[in-house]
Amino acid sequence: MRVLAIVLAGGEGKRLMPLTADRAKPAVPFGGIYRLVDFVLSNLANGQYLKIVVLTQYKSHSLDRHVSRTWRLSTMLGNYVTPVPAQQRLGPHWFSGSADALFQNLNLIYDEMPEHVIVFGADHIYRMDPRQMVEQHVDSGADVTVAAIRQPLSLADQFGVIETDPAGRRIVAFREKPKDAVGLPDAPDQVYASMGNYVFKTQALLDALREDALDPTSKHDLGGNIIPMLVKSGGAQVYDFADNVVPGSTERDRGYWRDVGTLDAFYEAHMDLISPHPVFNLYNQQWPIYTWHDPLPPAKFVHNEGDRVGRAVDSLVSAGVIVSGGLADHSILSPGVVLHSHSRVEDSVLMDNVKIGRGAVVRKAIIDKNVVIPDGARIGFDLEYDRSRFAVTRNGIVVIGKNEIIDR
Repeated sequence: MRVLAIVLAGGEGKRLMPLTADRAKPAVPFGGIYRLVDFVLSNLANGQYLKIVVLTQYKSHSLDRHVSRTWRLSTMLGNYVTPVPAQQRLGPHWFSGSADALFQNLNLIYDEMPEHVIVFGADHIYRMDPRQMVEQHVDSGADVTVAAIRQPLSLADQFGVIETDPAGRRIVAFREKPKDAVGLPDAPDQVYASMGNYVFKTQALLDALREDALDPTSKHDLGGNIIPMLVKSGGAQVYDFADNVVPGSTERDRGYWRDVGTLDAFYEAHMDLISPHPVFNLYNQQWPIYTWHDPLPPAKFVHNEGDRVGRAVDSLVSAGVIVSGGLADHSILSPGVVLHSHSRVEDSVLMDNVKIGRGAVVRKAIIDKNVVIPDGARIGFDLEYDRSRFAVTRNGIVVIGKNEIIDR
């Protein structure tokens, strides 16, 4: 069976500012050593779908570089992961929506002529075996199969909601953030929320994209326009993510999926990684998350003199980290981070090459790459003062952008 995978990675990620000030949303670092895009690409690669194009657009340099450097497959076997920047092939305009992104890149589909096309988003944290979704799609004969995760009925107005027939499989309505959603046939207190992952019959996708491109009133969006079009024709079915079984998963982390579209959601997804029994388990080697690793030395913890002790507890510590007489507590330290003597980092996410000065204290913060926190500084204690200098989220998380210069 010929399958082409397309990853939509053109998201601007405005709600993740300042983390997206210098990079596309799928290129934002996550979990110490990964980028957001690594999770969807790992799912596809583990599922043996090895013809993958990654459509990029906004501030795509670091994303294109990461994909090109990290995701090299055997071209001898016809496999590839290829970043495809917006090329304006059909005229001098950028992608106006996810459907338009596909329409402007129909040549990629024509080059492969697959039987089915997988279209997945690039900015969610999850494990999924896509083979199981494709198998259901093929067996059902549907034009499109939409992956969905069960959510409480009370939260329906926060999602794109899928409504099904009484059998629970054929989609009869696809609505954005409805106030009057109806519960599922087998669970009246739940709804299906779209995950933004789709499997299409190739011809059905091509026909729908062409029709949508001719509609001047369309927003050219997959979820908003293409899926409702196929729902109306009776060719859309739902795939229940709860049915997906990933090798090596446990009951605790099975079905985990997080949309990290806001800074608070991004922070909470990080906190999910560092409990003793994490909700999302990075250590499942039967379904690994792949990425590029710089040739860094092991992490080092030095000094054990009175209260000058280098240590980390309930934390993820990457290669190249030096904890020199400081403390990391319930935090994530990315490659190259340095904590100097008597410093303390609590409930925080530090990205590559962040330096924490002597005696500095950081609490409930996200600090992007290459930031130097001066000696004796206090971050996360006076939110009004922090707000005058940095971004502070609704939940009180201080966010410092890449390369920012910090005064004490």
